[in-house]
Amino acid sequence: MIFRTTNPRTTRPALRKVRTTTSLRPLHHRLDPARVEEIPFHAPDGVRLGLTRIDSGDGDRPAVLLLHGHTASADMFLLPETRNLVDVLLDEGYEPWLLDWRGSCRLPYNETGRRYTYDDVALHDIPEAVRHIRTRIGDRPLFAVAHCIGSLTLSLSMTAGLVPGLAGVVSQGVFLTPKLAGRTSLRMSLAGELLKSRIDHIPVDFRKVGLWSKYTPLFALASRKATCPDPTCQILHNSAWGTGASLFVHEHLTDTTHNRLAELLGPAPLWILPHLRRIELARTVVRWHDTDHRYRALPQNALDAAARIDTPVLLLAGSENGLWLDSQKLCRDVLAHRQPQLDVTYTEIPGYGHLDTFLGRGAALDVFGHILDFLGERR
Repeated sequence: MIFRTTNPRTTRPALRKVRTTTSLRPLHHRLDPARVEEIPFHAPDGVRLGLTRIDSGDGDRPAVLLLHGHTASADMFLLPETRNLVDVLLDEGYEPWLLDWRGSCRLPYNETGRRYTYDDVALHDIPEAVRHIRTRIGDRPLFAVAHCIGSLTLSLSMTAGLVPGLAGVVSQGVFLTPKLAGRTSLRMSLAGELLKSRIDHIPVDFRKVGLWSKYTPLFALASRKATCPDPTCQILHNSAWGTGASLFVHEHLTDTTHNRLAELLGPAPLWILPHLRRIELARTVVRWHDTDHRYRALPQNALDAAARIDTPVLLLAGSENGLWLDSQKLCRDVLAHRQPQLDVTYTEIPGYGHLDTFLGRGAALDVFGHILDFLGERR
């Protein structure tokens, strides 16, 4: 099935070579280039990252930091083929800031370069980005809208007290209490053990690896019982990099977005799995580096340090989230019991999965209104 090419949805952009430099791949958007300010910067440990500021033309607007998920990038908030989140924020009087942290597919670190854990993102990437933004916006309100692992690592930064003074946080998919399906957890463990000696990442673009590669069995496995003939869609929608989960509701994507999946989502590094596995087993965000004093600012267990959260939090999740299941509802219930003083609310989006809450053709109507209502009440 992975070799069928008759469906028009399989036509995708030209093949790109694997990048080894730390320069960011250009963003894909329809904005006036004069309004898009690219701000390369280095995290405190020397890793090159990128911030993008969208000029709103008004220096008094509240700012909103957008955090993508692992292997995605700032592109997920700028889809030119739909009414995207940046469009909506600009129209409603906000100044968007987009961070490409070290898990971005606009950067090469998932395939080449320095390896990292989520501790590095929480300790270095997010706090440094917030510091950069603060130097530009002064005392204007700063919100954060975070997706998936971007949200999970933000929760670790927040419970460490490294990003104080946020006006509000919207968390999509997962926050403090990760919960995976049993088969997803099992496959993640098996993949980490069985494949770590042969490969260090799982690609999503079959054209990059070719038919006679060590990755072909992974694509073949992902194609089993798939309804879409596109190999990239199979390994994401039908398999979530081989874990057996689903990343989106298929019919929510436009043909253009579907054909760009290999650009919007990059390879998943296997060497991150031990940290993710520890987090999933603990059912909360835990620090990986227990003995390295450089990470002592991070709590060993973010849930135990949740009292340090000093801002309202909106937990969002699609009712059909095939990856993190009901993690957000669980988080709301746990925090209501353990930290009832916190301002935490939960909203479920009927019929939506995980990524389509931002990439879906109808997200502006079905999802973004909840984000705007939350921000508007606190701006």
